[in-house]
Amino acid sequence: MSNQQPIPVEMKSYLVWDRPTRLFHWINLLLVLALLIVGGMMMFRSDLGITELSGKIGLKTLHVIIGYGFAINLLIRLVWGFMGNKYARFSHMFPNANSKAELQTYKAELAAGKNPQYLGHNPKGKFAVLAIMLLLVTIMFTGLIRAGTDIYYPPLGSTVQQYLATANVDPSSLKPYDATGVDTDKANAIKPMKGLAGEVHVYAVYLLMLLIVLHVFAVLYTEIKRQPGIISAMFSGKKLIQGQPKDE
Repeated sequence: MSNQQPIPVEMKSYLVWDRPTRLFHWINLLLVLALLIVGGMMMFRSDLGITELSGKIGLKTLHVIIGYGFAINLLIRLVWGFMGNKYARFSHMFPNANSKAELQTYKAELAAGKNPQYLGHNPKGKFAVLAIMLLLVTIMFTGLIRAGTDIYYPPLGSTVQQYLATANVDPSSLKPYDATGVDTDKANAIKPMKGLAGEVHVYAVYLLMLLIVLHVFAVLYTEIKRQPGIISAMFSGKKLIQGQPKDE
């Protein structure tokens, strides 16, 4: 009989997520939650007893101000996607020409009972990250359009006011949800664009909420079953990997 014992696989620590990436993640989470809360209050303001126009404008203004923080944080992350470390860059985070083959290999290894380890996102996770990032950008752009057309906030607000103002009316005197000084034909002309932006914004948020729920369940499952330490890595930046990572 052989008395050989299994050789333990070494655990090694890797610095994966740099500080800007970790800050974006948690700041984005807090801002998205705040926007969802205020957005929900806007949708159900009548049920909450907010019936005055000032209350409606106040909630929308708060939503927009938080949205600016969301947009600034997202824009910084988009820039960092080209300047950050290897694992922060979109070239590593997003699917590429090899992703289909990588996904098939990943599924085959899991089916064979193996436990492939990744420093960055696994092949499935890359598709989820791309979808979430596209939704965040869509929400940002459509939100800025509605901020400019609803309450005349930057960056489009002054342009919208100049377009809507009737002759001999100071564009800056136009007030949200007040037709005084507004050219009715021009207001009707931008309604389709404004409505489309609003619908895309709302449904993109619904889809983002679904992806967030799926993301949380996927992270918890991976943490428990596949690769412990991926949650703590978003705080420390470091991952403990058993064996050779697939994407080193």
